[in-house]
Amino acid sequence: MSDSVNQPAHYKTGGIETIDYIKAKLGPEFRPYCIGNVIKYISRYSHKNGLEDLRKAARSEEHTSE
Repeated sequence: MSDSVNQPAHYKTGGIETIDYIKAKLGPEFRPYCIGNVIKYISRYSHKNGLEDLRKAARSEEHTSE
């Protein structure tokens, strides 16, 4: 079963998870990128994906400390 929050199967195409590629490319700008994602998911959760968006926001917040 695919985990649509922590490890979406479609994000691993090409042998690298998309978030790892973005982190490698952005370097120090990765943290602000993740903060933007937190804002996005929290802002839309009640209009789009509900609890899944809140979980995605939490996951994005975890990435800010990497």
